[in-house]
Amino acid sequence: MTDHDGSEDAPAADPEASDGSEVDATGAERAPVLLVRENREYLLRPGERMETDLGILRVPGDVQPGDTVTTHLDTAFVVRRLRGPDLFHHFERTGAPMVPRDIGLVMGETGAGAGDRVLDAGTGTGVLAAYLARAGAEVLTYEQDPEFADVARGNMAMAGVADAVEVRTGDVTDDLDALVGGSDGADGATPAGPAPDRGFDVVTLDTADAPAVAARADELLVPGGYLAMYVPFVEGAREAALAAEAAGLEDVTTHETIQREFTFGERGSRPDTAPVGHTGFLTVARAPDAPGTGD
Repeated sequence: MTDHDGSEDAPAADPEASDGSEVDATGAERAPVLLVRENREYLLRPGERMETDLGILRVPGDVQPGDTVTTHLDTAFVVRRLRGPDLFHHFERTGAPMVPRDIGLVMGETGAGAGDRVLDAGTGTGVLAAYLARAGAEVLTYEQDPEFADVARGNMAMAGVADAVEVRTGDVTDDLDALVGGSDGADGATPAGPAPDRGFDVVTLDTADAPAVAARADELLVPGGYLAMYVPFVEGAREAALAAEAAGLEDVTTHETIQREFTFGERGSRPDTAPVGHTGFLTVARAPDAPGTGD
């Protein structure tokens, strides 16, 4: 829980809080909410207590977005429902997560949404996987670092999408045969859920293994499905694009992801020089609608 000004306050157990205050009548854990005041934002669950320099915050168990919660020093915070961009700011980080504008490009270019089955590799913090799940997709995501994978699982729970996202520890290239063969499991088992033999609607890659996965994208994707590869260096983007073309995918395009913020002042308007405009390269390709129709 971090202030936007960079200071941190640690949550503290409240001996006066009733047991089960974070659980609703069905026994399910309540979704967290944001408590906002000027440049302060704290992410807390209903029933939690937190000590800050502005006073002790106690979040009612029945709190709703739009409510006002007041500290014991009469400092008011407004309750805000957690939205996608908030995940970027409040997820526990294991590195630099994909920024919201680039996630928007991935989702916009692939059309990922409700009912889609997504294979993702390079989970990291898990922001992309959470966005996809909140849009209605079911996501199988791979993270090679066990500690990073554990953090991502916690982030999925915090985002309320743990049931829609499976964070698997390992290298996706080790499971390609099983995934191509119609199994979600490295051991060949087929778990409950969407029929695995129909392939993936979208494959998203943010990993050095992108070209190796792209080489088999035609086997992983359903007809008309999309491959999106986020690569930090242009040399890697070229390699990924060539692998997608060699696999018979169509409409292979690569974009630089860049955005400039503007500052409006008394002297005039200009691009802000502080934020980093360039973030990476996004290569998108599409599987042929029918076997044998690709180049």
